[in-house]
Amino acid sequence: MRISANTHTGQVRYVNEDYCAVHQLGEHAAFVVVCDGMGGAAGGDVASKAAADYVVDAVATAYRAQSDSRSIKHMLVAALSNANDLVFGLSQQDDELFGMGTTMVAALLTPTTVYIAHVGDSRAYLYQQGTLHQLTRDHSVVQALVDSGQITETEARNHPRRNLITRVLGVEEQVDIDYCEHPLQHGDIVLACTDGLTNTVELARALPLLLEQSLFDELAEDLVALANHNGGGDNITVVAVKI
Repeated sequence: MRISANTHTGQVRYVNEDYCAVHQLGEHAAFVVVCDGMGGAAGGDVASKAAADYVVDAVATAYRAQSDSRSIKHMLVAALSNANDLVFGLSQQDDELFGMGTTMVAALLTPTTVYIAHVGDSRAYLYQQGTLHQLTRDHSVVQALVDSGQITETEARNHPRRNLITRVLGVEEQVDIDYCEHPLQHGDIVLACTDGLTNTVELARALPLLLEQSLFDELAEDLVALANHNGGGDNITVVAVKI
């Protein structure tokens, strides 16, 4: 697998509260985590790093090459649930961290399958045979409006409430975690990112053009540069894995 990753503060924020991590699991698997921290007087970056580091360590310890789909699902959901406990506990111990939380999209990739657990509006995509598929559904007010038919996907991109999320790690004692898995083919690209990218870049159009114009290793850097060119109103994080 080849990996391209980048994170940037953007053009408006002064602190990067995003966090990403990539970990190799044996010879034929990789694990990717992308987080977008928020809340607390100074806690967004603390929440995202603490949650990501915990989940990476938990999966690295528990994963086995012979793990089946059922055990991987249990492992990922348990890791995110325990990360929620960790961040919530930290927020209760320090007034400056009270109310902090983080989104998370965690993807375990093998040559044949991607397994994803996520909370919030950070996303995972699959680019397969020239078509981009969004694998996760945002836990957000705007996504609920789209799902109910009240607004369109196009209207959602510029909706004034697009940054309001309905689920996040660490803010409450318990959180519901979504899980999905998808088959992979040689040459597929799995991309995980924060909303600093998806709110500023139309990936379905930009991704094919960037892949034609430059090397895969430069993909994350190019996407971050494009988001900054389009305003960079938030922190931006991208991790892409090519199978």
